[in-house]
Amino acid sequence: MAIQPIDLQVMFSQLDKAARNQAVLKEGQQFQDSLQQLQVQKKLQENIQSVNETQDMGEEAGKIMDEDGRKALANQGGDKGKAVEEDASGEGGNVVLIRDPALGRNIDISG
Repeated sequence: MAIQPIDLQVMFSQLDKAARNQAVLKEGQQFQDSLQQLQVQKKLQENIQSVNETQDMGEEAGKIMDEDGRKALANQGGDKGKAVEEDASGEGGNVVLIRDPALGRNIDISG
């Protein structure tokens, strides 16, 4: 079956429609790609800004002992549970703070 000149005229007249269809398909694919990239960026930004739950490492692993806690532990043996601390300004011991290391650990439920 041979192609007649009239068939070529019909195909040439339809050629612009086929080209438009191909262009729309390409643009659609590019649009889909850009949407997917935006979603990935949004998810990444949410992961960066979110606070993640830490794994349980036990009770003692998360404790931080500051300078007051170290002094309290050092003084527990000799002062029978009371920590004596001099003023941080170093004025020669004018102000002495006495702290109980057990303070805040016991709950009185007698009412």
